[in-house]
Amino acid sequence: MSGATIEAALCQMNSGAEPGPNLEQAAALIAEAAAGGAELACLPETFASMGAAPAAKRALAEEPGAGPVQDFVAAQARRHRIHVAAGSLLVKGQKLPRNRSILYGPDGKALGHYDKINLFRFRSARRAYDETKEYEAGRTPTALDTPLGRIGLTVCYDLRFPSLYRRLGRLDVALVPSAFTRPTGRAHWRVLLRARAIENQCFVLAAAQCGRHPGGLATWGHSLAVDPWGRVLGELAGAPGVLRVSLPRAALAEARALLPAAGEA
Repeated sequence: MSGATIEAALCQMNSGAEPGPNLEQAAALIAEAAAGGAELACLPETFASMGAAPAAKRALAEEPGAGPVQDFVAAQARRHRIHVAAGSLLVKGQKLPRNRSILYGPDGKALGHYDKINLFRFRSARRAYDETKEYEAGRTPTALDTPLGRIGLTVCYDLRFPSLYRRLGRLDVALVPSAFTRPTGRAHWRVLLRARAIENQCFVLAAAQCGRHPGGLATWGHSLAVDPWGRVLGELAGAPGVLRVSLPRAALAEARALLPAAGEA
C-alpha cells in the first residue's frame, strides 16, 4: 500500500450522445488529474455517452473486456501510470446492455469490474425514467484489493441501497460514479453520500455528470468527496472540471476507533 494519503481526482463531465467528443473531454480531465499528482482518477457514470436513444445504446455496447471505450481507458491509465476508474460504460448482456464500472491499474490492465445492480426508476408529473427498459441488472457486488487500498465499486442509484455497501465488507474507499438528475440531486445527493461514508467508515468518491444532455436530461453535477467521519473534503459546482483531494489513511483508523461500527449487523 502506498503512502499516508491516497491522492484522488474526480473528473466531472458533461457528456453528449456521441462517444468521440466525450472521450476527448475525458482524456483532458484525466491528464489534468495526473499532472496534479493523482494516483486515482475517477470518471462519472456513462461518461462515453449520455442521452443516446435506446437503440443507439445497444449499438454502443461493447464485448466485455474489448472495445474502443475500454481500450481508451486502459490506454489512459497506462499513459499516465495511474489508476483510472471508468465510472461506467456499456457492455453486452444477455438481452440488454449492462452498465459496467471498471477499475484499471497503472499498467492499463483491468483490476475488476462491477455491473450496476440497482437500476434507476423515477416518476414525477413532468418526467419519468426507467432504466430497467434499457439495461440488464448486475447481480454481484464488487470490492477490489488494490495497492491504494480496498475499493468498492458502486454506481449512482446504488447509493440509495445501504445494504449493498454492507455486503462489500470493510472498505477504504467507495466509488459512486453518477448521473443524478437535478431534482433528486438537489434533494438527496449530499445527504446520501455523507450517510454512506459515515455508515461504512470509509472515504466516498462520487464523480458526476453535470449540465444538460441530449433528450432533455439535466444532471446535478456537484462531484463530492467525503471522509469516514462524514466531512466533505471537496465539492465541484455545476460545470465540468477536476476535483483533487488527498485522502488521509489515518482518518480511517480514527473513525473506526471512535465508533467501532463498520461491519456490524
